[in-house]
Amino acid sequence: MRLAAYASSPEQTLGRRHPEPPPGHRSEYQRDRDRVIHSAAFRRLEYKTQVFVNHEGDLFRTRLTHSLEVAQIARTLARSLRLDEDLAEAIALAHDLGHTPFGHAGQDALNDCMRPFGGFEHNLQSLRVVDELEDKYAEFRGLNLSFETREGILKHCSKKDARALGDVGRRFLERQQPGLEAQLANLADEIAYNNHDVDDGLRSRLISVEQLMAVPLFARHYTAVEKRYAALTPKQARHETIRRMINSLVSDLIANTRVRLKAADPRSAAEVRARRTPLVAFSADVAAENLALKRFLREELYQHHLVYRMTAKAQRVVRDLFTALMEDPRLMPPEYFQQAQAREAADGRAGRARIVADYVAGMTDRYAIDEYERLFDPRRLR
Repeated sequence: MRLAAYASSPEQTLGRRHPEPPPGHRSEYQRDRDRVIHSAAFRRLEYKTQVFVNHEGDLFRTRLTHSLEVAQIARTLARSLRLDEDLAEAIALAHDLGHTPFGHAGQDALNDCMRPFGGFEHNLQSLRVVDELEDKYAEFRGLNLSFETREGILKHCSKKDARALGDVGRRFLERQQPGLEAQLANLADEIAYNNHDVDDGLRSRLISVEQLMAVPLFARHYTAVEKRYAALTPKQARHETIRRMINSLVSDLIANTRVRLKAADPRSAAEVRARRTPLVAFSADVAAENLALKRFLREELYQHHLVYRMTAKAQRVVRDLFTALMEDPRLMPPEYFQQAQAREAADGRAGRARIVADYVAGMTDRYAIDEYERLFDPRRLR
């Protein structure tokens, strides 16, 4: 497939932080995707929470399965819009690499702990993972990804952080946009998590079909499924409805983005970046339906008392781990203790805190629970 003029071209990449010879049998963006897949941070996503903590059930989504679903949707969008599929996939697979254990509950707790030291945000941490924390190459730290993949990972950023980030932070200061592949990966993320949270919420029985019938996007497709098929099992009805919801969102996003691209008529990726507003977007009606679904999930699933109870326990684990390790960094593995010493010598307690945050954020759910027991249960020695 020939890429559109406004697509990000691997032959015209804005480069890497550390120059490398071009790849021999793959494009620059394929190289990025492959490096993400082979990273330790990517493997750890298998045991990190999406909504339900990993041990609550084998069939609930994890950060890994979520990232794969985002990548699948992103590739479909990119192919339909004649954008670079490999770049869209690389961004999708990397976007959650910096997430803490226990999902947003863990992030909120770690951010509270880090507030005196600059805060913690998983989006920035994902960039930190690919730029600094992955440590496997002889000639550079991190994964040395292309500018285009890195800008896609960084979905939002304060002006203060943007100034410190250099090239990928500049657009937040100049109020510009990332490339189209980054824009669509962002919305692919939203499509994936809204719809699979409906699926997991129904399977967990924390929300019901009856409740969801108040959500127009769900009600329309569920009603259509009931009319077309007789005697479906609840599992079949759920799946048929959710796949139609995803398809309607993807189809609308493609159609509306094509209209916006035709009106804007960008001639290059640089012209896309120079814009003040994104070009990848839902139509107004579908955006409203999607927002209604998000509100429902926030009020009925994410704030459900059983989810809240697990959230409270997860946050206690993260806070207590951070506090204990901050007070005595020798409780961390030797490599982290040494890094904490070096950073503290350079940046004071904020330097120590950042290394502790790196260590805690890199934990899987089950490792965090085990580490908590090792530190606070006197019967556990190792």
